[in-house]
Amino acid sequence: MSTTADPVALGVNSPVEEALLAKTTTTVANAIAKTVAVISSTVSSSSTTGATPTPTPTSTFTSTTTTTTTTTPTPIQSLTPTLEDAGEEKLSVKDLSQALQHFGIVDYLVFIAMLAVCAVIGFYFGFIEKKQKQQKLADKDGGGAAGVEERRGSEALDYLVGGRQMKVFPVALSLVASFVSGISLLGTSTEIYVYGTQYAFILVTLAISGTISWYIFLPVFCNLQLTSTYEYFELRFNKSVRLLGSAFFTGANLIWLPIVIYVPALAFNQVTGINIHIITPIVCLVCIFYTTAGGLKAVVWTDVIQTVIMIGAVVLVIIKGTVDVGGLGEVIRRNFESGRIEWPEFTFDPKVRMSFLALMVGCVGHNTYQFGCNQMMTQRYMSLPGVKEMAHTSFIFISGLILLFGLCIYNGLLLYATYYDCDPLTTKLAAAKDQLVPLLVVQTMSSYPGISGMFVAGVFSAALSSLSTGMNSLAAVFLEDYIRPLMRKPLTEHQTAVTMRVCTVLIGIVSVALVFVVERMGSHVMQLAITIGSVVQGPLLGLFSMGLLCPSINSKSAITGSLVAFFFMGWLSLSAQVAINSGEIYSETKPVSIDGCDYEFDRSLVSPTNGTLLSGESATLSFAEQLYHISFMFYTVMGGTVGVIVGHLAGFIFGRNKPDDVEDELLSPCMRRFRKSMYSSVSLNENSIKSPDEKS
Repeated sequence: MSTTADPVALGVNSPVEEALLAKTTTTVANAIAKTVAVISSTVSSSSTTGATPTPTPTSTFTSTTTTTTTTTPTPIQSLTPTLEDAGEEKLSVKDLSQALQHFGIVDYLVFIAMLAVCAVIGFYFGFIEKKQKQQKLADKDGGGAAGVEERRGSEALDYLVGGRQMKVFPVALSLVASFVSGISLLGTSTEIYVYGTQYAFILVTLAISGTISWYIFLPVFCNLQLTSTYEYFELRFNKSVRLLGSAFFTGANLIWLPIVIYVPALAFNQVTGINIHIITPIVCLVCIFYTTAGGLKAVVWTDVIQTVIMIGAVVLVIIKGTVDVGGLGEVIRRNFESGRIEWPEFTFDPKVRMSFLALMVGCVGHNTYQFGCNQMMTQRYMSLPGVKEMAHTSFIFISGLILLFGLCIYNGLLLYATYYDCDPLTTKLAAAKDQLVPLLVVQTMSSYPGISGMFVAGVFSAALSSLSTGMNSLAAVFLEDYIRPLMRKPLTEHQTAVTMRVCTVLIGIVSVALVFVVERMGSHVMQLAITIGSVVQGPLLGLFSMGLLCPSINSKSAITGSLVAFFFMGWLSLSAQVAINSGEIYSETKPVSIDGCDYEFDRSLVSPTNGTLLSGESATLSFAEQLYHISFMFYTVMGGTVGVIVGHLAGFIFGRNKPDDVEDELLSPCMRRFRKSMYSSVSLNENSIKSPDEKS
């Protein structure tokens, strides 16, 4: 990697280096060369955006607060006076942005290696391992009629649930990788930078949600050993409810997957300058290949590799960034002085964006659905051989989530400590909020070849794991809930294999195409994902709650409740998104400063934020406005609550189930005890369970 010009910590690439060297003297050039080996022990925030021309105190956070930072001069600071003597002008924000878009040969090799490893894993499980298994079966029975019968159904079993013989640790890492998408990896850090540490309380809610999902939802699905979670609705209600639940899941994923792809494309664009519409199809083609070829086994084992890359990249950036800023104490001090370190607000006002109530009720409900009802999660649990393995996997999964989210939260604190006196969003050095973390990476790790590539590979790993899991889960739903029920004759092994792979390819293509829609939606991606996803996740949470916890609700009442919840959440989310884009809804952000910027930017673009909704204005809102001004954290729980309430009310019209109409095995263990029925952990034969409609 070539030596960098003036700001070594900025990672200025060769074009800017040549421009600077052309304007400076030989003495300056020698000084620049010496800075390559220098790693500063303490760096003021200007070390990431460039040093201030003179070491005078800078104003930060508010106009009345000033701080004087005494630090060891960095290579950038020591060079600045020399450049000024030589008549050097400040870089413009456009030039600096281009300078930061450096991706060396080693970075590209690291990124390509990640994609190559994933492709090889998919090839192995799709062709080599499959061929070995077929050979073993042929040797076992000579490939006769018994062998054909033994293999019947094995294609779908292997492709969708790994033959139900997967190991605990790989599946746990796969669950972590799928849940922590690029949305979480970048969005969590951005949330802390923009709004403060209130969201950090999610670490507590993750443990609560995991416990609730394991004791209420997962035991039923684990006992029934279903391939598609929505088969449960046919057992509990009827085929119509099953089809409705599958349609909700399909819609949720077709909304979510494009957002998952879009986020790492932004990161790649920040460090390379390559258009997102060029890199997105290329990377997604690799993901489509290994998912289509290898099925769930390839998804799980690529997730293992991708999780290691993801965690390793975040840890390296955190360590180097903390050292550059001046240590952990300096990171905490700068965030504390800006008011970013704070507890969630203790209020019962649901319109407060990130209150204690929003986290304990809204976030717990949202994550409980994700952990216990989402096909993408339950399908992974179904790949394990027994309930004991599922329990171990759940514990490792939640522990891994808490660790990774904790790293992302600290990375958000590091972001502010780095840019505390020169906000890249204000100066437009970062075009979008979720480009802040990639910007930190290229400025912090520029002198280490391959680290930027490793980070981008980590972000894409998070996205690819979620994309591959989504495609595999949707293929399971398409096969089990849409295609097989419509077929007059059972599908052959060959037809099953072709059908699943065609579904996977089509889902991948549609997801990539919808990226064009996502990039025009605006808003912070984490909030956007929760807001839009709740349109179907809310009704699904209500539908599962009615099935598992409300034995008196019948199929007609369940359909009515879920449809009302769907239309209500559609109106709510659309109204909220329009209000956000128009400025009607604006969440107060934490203060930032541009006093320490040493590059030129258009200051006419810096203006006070408009559209802030003050708490005192809430009395002037209509009832409808009060509803869609509620914090987005409540959306999934709101949808589920509306569904359950309407389902109960519909019972006055469509009647109710009798106590004996619903098998105990179809209810949550807590409801079985409520009905004074002993819970049995013996695996059940789903064919022996009939839905209430079939009984009648």
